[in-house]
Amino acid sequence: MALTTNKYILDWVKEMAELTQPDDIVWIDGSEEQLEELRRQAVSTGELIKLNQEKLPGCYLHRSAINDVARVEDRTFICCRRKEDAGPTNNWMDPDEMLAKLNKLFKGSMKGRTMYVIPYSMGIVGSPFARYGIELTDSIYVVVSMAIMTRVGKNVYEALGDSPDFVKGLHSKADLDAENRYIVHFPEENTILSVNSGYGGNVLLGKKCFSLRIASYLGRNEGWLAEHMLILGIENPKGEVRYICAAFPSACGKTNLAMIIPPEIYRKKGYKAWCVGDDIAWLRIGEDGRLWAVNPENGFFGVAPGTSMKSNPNALETTKKNTIFTNVVQTADNTVWWEGLDKNPPRGAINWKGEPWDPDSGEKGAHPNSRFTAPAKNCPCLSPEFDNPKGVPISAIVFGGRRAKTAPLVYQSRNWQHGVFVGSVMASETTAAATGAVGVVRRDPMAMLPFCGYNMGDYWQHWLDMGRKIPNPPKIFNVNWFRTNDKGQYLWPGFGENMRVLEWILARCFNEIDAEETPIGYIPKLDDINLEESGVTKETLAELLKVDRELWLDEVKGIKEFYAKFGDRLPKELAEELKVLENNLKK
Repeated sequence: MALTTNKYILDWVKEMAELTQPDDIVWIDGSEEQLEELRRQAVSTGELIKLNQEKLPGCYLHRSAINDVARVEDRTFICCRRKEDAGPTNNWMDPDEMLAKLNKLFKGSMKGRTMYVIPYSMGIVGSPFARYGIELTDSIYVVVSMAIMTRVGKNVYEALGDSPDFVKGLHSKADLDAENRYIVHFPEENTILSVNSGYGGNVLLGKKCFSLRIASYLGRNEGWLAEHMLILGIENPKGEVRYICAAFPSACGKTNLAMIIPPEIYRKKGYKAWCVGDDIAWLRIGEDGRLWAVNPENGFFGVAPGTSMKSNPNALETTKKNTIFTNVVQTADNTVWWEGLDKNPPRGAINWKGEPWDPDSGEKGAHPNSRFTAPAKNCPCLSPEFDNPKGVPISAIVFGGRRAKTAPLVYQSRNWQHGVFVGSVMASETTAAATGAVGVVRRDPMAMLPFCGYNMGDYWQHWLDMGRKIPNPPKIFNVNWFRTNDKGQYLWPGFGENMRVLEWILARCFNEIDAEETPIGYIPKLDDINLEESGVTKETLAELLKVDRELWLDEVKGIKEFYAKFGDRLPKELAEELKVLENNLKK
């Protein structure tokens, strides 16, 4: 029975049901009783495996199809009316042409199945930041995962009332045909369609689809920002909490920073770190003229391999209950394991494909992109402000990438415009872990390259416009934890030691410390980064902060090539900043 009288929802559900032809329609109310019944059903069909409840209470294992284990960027589309509005970094197809293609794939795709209607909120229901969505799916895995990742419940219908202002999302596993797998966004229609996938990143439509691709488009139209950023609060010994947002491309330590544990020397002084979010930030201008951020999600969708008590104890602790693991190893005692968890791979285990696995086989037991979907409230360092509908005030925005020689450990932009430039040219070098050549520079502006729902040139313009509207904007920085010596060894210890850099960043935001000017921006004075008990010498710090003009002039060439893609959509301010950088380097 429908749980709403909203005509727009009812009409759309009816239309989609006529297209997909499910045997039944179940309206999700978000109650634990209903979710538990669905979990039970999923266990009976093998869609979920119930894990050892003594050791992992409320935890389940899910295996996706072997051909369906990650986001598929080449199958992800932005379908707006004009191709140029999608820009050179997005896949585009004419909306009518794409709809015709998708309708054929969706037709009858839910025969013999149930359609679940999921009402969900990104952000606290009723808050000024909140936006609502309805996802229709034929997967129980999606229902129970969305109930972790977002705020699912009848109160979403109440908040919507009779309004048509919700994001429509239709997902069907169909027959998991990889050749006909599509994740398609229609930003002008507030609609997301996903077919032939069961992998979380493609089917939990509140995740990147809504919270970044659709939300970035909404943000531009409505005057706010939807960003691929962590939100972190640093509490100093006086009890003041100062907040940063930070954006990193994948494999650059975003989740580790979001859940940072300060070094012992800082903990003894009374410093604490509070995680508000590990992946998404929505930012609005507050009444006080500052930029305020919320995490619109309610859970963590983290990469399992490499997560350990050493690398990220808070993340590991978060997965101990009410978590869904995807594509990890199932052990003989019905718990989970993955590469990097510890040095004791289990015997008599089952790998991510559901096959018997021997750790001596040379094959990985867990898929490299295996995941955990865990409730945020499980996190030991979750910020007390996590559920504050007003969000938290942001003092610093931090961009970062993986560069062996070019970028220093940290530098500050001269102003907002220059900061947007710094974010727009963010890059990482490929490592041996990635396919192809090592050391190739891949640009990923603001870490949004796969997630921006419109032309990235317009996106940068929106950042510049926002800067003019924020009376007290955050200061913008760039960090690089991955600087190496000539032997390829990292010069900076990273992980918890990154707190030393964050301390300097926040001191700069509150004008508590001076800096040195360089051709690229401001860097710390050698005495202003606390190296006590870090194992880093002052000589090494000097190397970490060095700005090599020749390398940077090479960088300028790479930026010019990248910017050329955007033609007349490149904001003139960014072209000016590039000229300033080049001139500074030649002085």
